[in-house]
Amino acid sequence: MPDLAAGLARFRREVFPAKAELFARLADTHRPTTLFIGCSDARVVPELITGSEPGELFVIRTAGNLVPAHAPGPDGVAAGIEYALAVLGVMDIVVCGHSACGAMTALAEGHDLGALPAIVGWLRHADAALARAAGAGVDALVRANVRAQLVNLATHPSVARALAERKVTLHGWVYDIPTGAVAVLDADGVPGLAA
Repeated sequence: MPDLAAGLARFRREVFPAKAELFARLADTHRPTTLFIGCSDARVVPELITGSEPGELFVIRTAGNLVPAHAPGPDGVAAGIEYALAVLGVMDIVVCGHSACGAMTALAEGHDLGALPAIVGWLRHADAALARAAGAGVDALVRANVRAQLVNLATHPSVARALAERKVTLHGWVYDIPTGAVAVLDADGVPGLAA
């Protein structure tokens, strides 16, 4: 916690004053144009990777950048997606996977997760990707997973409606941690994905 406290003090002393005008505008305005769905991994920082300012991205982070297919009932990921589209009117949705993803590594290498039932249940949202990339290694699974999550994303009524009305564009990215490179996936097999 001392590092976080020092970071808060540095923010108040150095960052906030330099961006005071921006924060004053953001106090009354929330109009991000992009929904960024990425992994919870601490090494993947959407605003840093994209060079975005506060207020430019609406971010949902989940283990393995997983997006459950639409289903009835309460769901925090679905609520975030619906809010981004129906209320904020985002025009782009990025699903971003990354190298050395712990979730994808566990699946690709068949780690025993029996003592982690919540993780086992959550990782089932990657079953389609695992089937597509069986035996091809972690990197192939990361890419297949981004595609599978884009397909899941399109099952959400707000996304399907926005895609049909051509109000939103989907993007699949894979961020490589050691090089900083971001690979943009092609539209192969994913309706609504930007080419």
